[in-house]
Formats: sequence, C-alpha cells, structure tokens
Amino acid sequence: MENPDGIQAQKYEKHHSFKNFKTRREGVLQYQTDRAKRVLSEWAGGALTTTHSVAAKANFRDVLEAAKNDLNSAGDTALFRITQFIAEEMETYSDEELLRYFYHRYRYDAFPQLKSLDEYPPYLQIEPSALCNFRCVFCYQTDLQYFQKSNPAMGQMSLDLFKAVVDQAEGHIEFLSLASRGEPLMCRDFAGMMEYSRGKFLNLKLNTNASLLTEKNIHAILSGGVKTVVFSADAAEEPLYSQLRVNGKLDRVLKNIDLFSTIRAKEYSNERIITRVSGVKVSDKQDIDSMEKVWGDMVDQIAFVNYNPWENIYEVEKNGIEKPCSDLWRRMFVWHDGLTNPCDTDYRSTLQVGNAREGISRLWTSDRYQALRNAHLNQGRQIVEPCKRCSVV
Repeated sequence: MENPDGIQAQKYEKHHSFKNFKTRREGVLQYQTDRAKRVLSEWAGGALTTTHSVAAKANFRDVLEAAKNDLNSAGDTALFRITQFIAEEMETYSDEELLRYFYHRYRYDAFPQLKSLDEYPPYLQIEPSALCNFRCVFCYQTDLQYFQKSNPAMGQMSLDLFKAVVDQAEGHIEFLSLASRGEPLMCRDFAGMMEYSRGKFLNLKLNTNASLLTEKNIHAILSGGVKTVVFSADAAEEPLYSQLRVNGKLDRVLKNIDLFSTIRAKEYSNERIITRVSGVKVSDKQDIDSMEKVWGDMVDQIAFVNYNPWENIYEVEKNGIEKPCSDLWRRMFVWHDGLTNPCDTDYRSTLQVGNAREGISRLWTSDRYQALRNAHLNQGRQIVEPCKRCSVV
C-alpha cells in the first residue's frame, strides 16, 4: 500500500520521534533540567540515596555518573538530555524516584547509541491483543490476510501469561507499554491486567484508539498504575479522521476521551497521570493547531509522530540502509501468546527469539538475539529479512 500523500521516510529515527509536540506545561523544561542536575549532584555527593532495589544493579553507579556528566556537558555530543516530555514525566516523581527514573531513562536513550547491553531490555512492549477494530491506512493491520481471527497467530493475552511477564519485569524494567499490533481494550482481561500492574512500574504507558473506552475501562486505567495514556488520533475533523482511522468515528472518540477527562478530574485528580493525543503524520492536511483546538482541553499533550512505512514491510524493495537498528538495544516485544520479537515492524515474527515463558532476560541476552545484533553491527543488515526493507535506525 502506498503512503496516502506520497511522504517517504528514508530513515526513521525511533529515538525522540515526535514531529510536533504541544503541551500546557511549556515552562517546566528549564526548571526540571536544573532539578535533574541538582538531584544527580546530591546523589554523587552522598546527600541523596534510594532504597529501591535498582541501587543494587551492577551498573547503577556507572549509569547515573554517565547521566550526570551528559547533563553537565556544554557540548552537543551528550547522549542524554532533558526534553519537554521528559521534563513533564519528571514532574510526577519525587527526588528519590528520579534516581530510579534516570537509571532507566539513560539506558533507554543512550544504550542504543552506545550499542550497550545489560541483562534486561530498557523497554518492554506487551501486547494484550493482536486484534484491532480499526484498519488505519498506515498500519500493518491493513494486511488482511494476516490480521484475521482465523489466523492462529492472532488472539488475546491471558491474565496468567500477563502476570508471568509482569513478575519477570518488576524491579528490572520500568518503561513498559501495553500496546503493539492490536487494540489493548479488545482484551477480555484488560481490567485484571490494570489491577495487577498497580504500583509495580514507574513508567507504564497505554496506547488506545479510544473507541472502546467505557466507564469500567476508564476506572481500570486511572486506578491501575498507568503513567501515560496515549489516545491515538490523527485528525480533529471529518472526513479526514475516518479516512486515516478506517472504521473509526470521530464523534465517538471525542465523546469517550471527554468522558475520560471528566472522570479523571472528578475522581482521580491526585493521580500522577499524563494524557496525550498522538497521531501519525502522513498528510499535509493534518494540522497540529487544529488538533490542539479540538483536543487541548481534554488532554495534557498533543503530538504527531513521524510516519514509518511499516504496513508493507515484506513487499517493499530492500533499501540499502546499513546503519544498525537502535531497537535491538532499546526494546523487546512480547506478543499476546508469549512469542517474543525484536520489533513490531516484523509483525509476522520472522525474527522471533523465543517465548517469554523462557525468561525475558535469558532471551534478551540469547545467542539468537546477539547474532541479529552482530549482523547489524557488521554491515549485514541487508542480508536479514525483513531488516533489509525496514527504515528504522
């Protein structure tokens, strides 16, 4: 399938991929940058410590020292810096929690650039459901031969499997998303997943198209330990919205997000949650100002992310890109059945490394995973399928 407006991405920078970002909290960036420097300075001087188990990690001190040095660097070579959305996340943490946050944030930001690896992925994406009720034009769900209920690879994650994955991640991985190939709210055990996640992670994110938000789901999300709720929407008016989000209805999504905002304000005003409407920028018709006008009173942030042509990854010509994919050092994906994959661009799992039941850490450091990393590092990306067709770097 062709990109709707012919916009092509030669290389897709996965790191900090926001194309536009609007927020109500414009004044926090400098304050939180200064705060980050202070917190790390106090930690280095022994005036601030954390009792969390993360402090026992073998590389804890080295990682925080590197983060401190980068933040105090006057040059442009720093691998770690405070951006607007990081600053807004920082607002929700105590000084002690920031030590834990910076350890995981630095690994997420810098390890893919350094090609560094330790025992756990900096980020884990868990897929409650591989099924979706939308067929967005830029999404791999447009592969109708693959994404259908009769395909054994499609389905929903059981609560037992979810608990097993969460138990492995707790204390080791703080950045997680509940989302991948499908719509999380289609999972019958979604409320139970939210309840089991409560209090376990610093930065749990949920991505949803918001079409299935009900009062029950809203209460589950707001009480379930989610830090960031991302409502996926690419336009603020019809017919553009439904042209991009095929099967979606803008009026329904608007009503649902408004309900979420109302319940949040009335019953969960003390919960440290960030809400964002985020769309994929595929057309010049999409306008961030109109998005802000419609969505701005309902959520904390409005954003577009750059378009990545992944919906036909197995059909496009190889692109000649030799630069290693950063996701090989950044994140790991666990599908609804436990199958574990290095990326979601490879939505058919040709690169799968095993099942999460075997152990997340074991798979992350496995020979099979490392062989893929080595191929990318040694100019072998163009012999790996489908990496040779993918533009993510």
